Amino acid sequence: MTERTDKEAEPGAEDGRAAADAAAARRREQHGWYFYDFACSVYSTSVLTVFLGPYLTAVAKAAADSDGYVHPLGIPVRAGSFFAYTVSLSVILAVVIMPLAGAAADRTGRKKPLLAAAAYTGAAATAGMFFLDGDRYLLGGFLLVVANASLAVSMVLYNAFLPQISTPDERDTVSSRGWAFGYTSGAFVLVLNLVLFQGHDSFGLSEGVAVRICLASAGLWWGAFAIVPLRRLRDRAVVREAGAAPAVSGWRQLVATLKDMRRYPLTLSFLLAYLVYNDGVQTVISQASVYGSEELELEQSTLIVAVLLVQVLAVVGALAMGRLAVAYGAKRTILGSLAAWGLTLGAGYFLPARTPVWFFALAAMIGLVLGGSQALSRSLFSHLVPAGKEAEYFSAYEMSDRGLSWVGPLVFGLTYQVTGSYRDAIISLVVFFALGFALLARVPVRRAVEAAGNPVPVRV
Repeated sequence: MTERTDKEAEPGAEDGRAAADAAAARRREQHGWYFYDFACSVYSTSVLTVFLGPYLTAVAKAAADSDGYVHPLGIPVRAGSFFAYTVSLSVILAVVIMPLAGAAADRTGRKKPLLAAAAYTGAAATAGMFFLDGDRYLLGGFLLVVANASLAVSMVLYNAFLPQISTPDERDTVSSRGWAFGYTSGAFVLVLNLVLFQGHDSFGLSEGVAVRICLASAGLWWGAFAIVPLRRLRDRAVVREAGAAPAVSGWRQLVATLKDMRRYPLTLSFLLAYLVYNDGVQTVISQASVYGSEELELEQSTLIVAVLLVQVLAVVGALAMGRLAVAYGAKRTILGSLAAWGLTLGAGYFLPARTPVWFFALAAMIGLVLGGSQALSRSLFSHLVPAGKEAEYFSAYEMSDRGLSWVGPLVFGLTYQVTGSYRDAIISLVVFFALGFALLARVPVRRAVEAAGNPVPVRV
């Protein structure tokens, strides 16, 4: 009797060990996955947000003619507009490439080699910015386009791993930790960059050389830490539906992906809400420094410290909102963050000029809601993606995140043009958070998860 009981118990013990081994393997992949945010976020913080815009503009002005124009491909462009136009060009290129890369990853199941190609192309282009001196504005524009588009493509592939390395109930926490890792590295490297930049004389460097070192170091950081996820993440075999058509290429696959998404209208409803409120988020990020310098008359050093404050508190916000999502669900937590965004912009409207302490308070409020709203949006969307189509659908998500966030800046610019007030321009962005709140509130998330064929987590 005892012998039979022992034998009957063995399968249960084996199942328990198998489950424990699977959980350990999943945690290993998750820890590796976090490090891609840790690797590439330095580019977004130090390169795009702080150093490259002013420096590339200065290089373009050095190459400009007597009327202040440069002539890339014979097209007259104001030197002061070159950076903005180059960013726009990189977005257009990314919009073209992202769905194609996502479709290729899902067809072949080889997300990791494609992630490696995108990551190291972007890292190499960023490291190459060390050679951006004198009047080499065309080199700077080319490297910016390559780095920006590579980052966007790599994020499609990176995000597509999320549903594969986490259970439904783990996803909010895993996504939040990824964002926290990214903001941590961004803040750490920005501190090092600022020490070098502000003390360049004591290091025997000119200001220009210090900036070029800061730019190139972001590329080296990106490439070095990308090794961790590339070693730990693993590709999965492609599971094809019976009778599925053979793989098609290029634009035919893009059209097929867009048609397929029409089968999941609730997923599209979430994407619409995300498109609206994320447009507001991205506009605040890009225009807050303009508001601080032009309307509040703050110095550049104040604005850089504010960026650093946002990075540090975004870590806290991402982790805290991840915990709130466990207790209350991702949808409710995101809705709360959108309300907080609206209140933050309302407070920003009344900030007094030439008073850094209040601008720091505004930066703190932005930091606390920024990381969490981004992290939970990503994890919530991951529940709405049909299995086997993660990269394709996340390409649409990244297009919403990076490729279509142009309406907010347009509204901001038109409001300033009509009213002549940056205060009116900043308060005009409240409409994006209010409309995004209303659209997200109408999405039946549980039904959306079920419609995508995925298990519904306890709280979502």
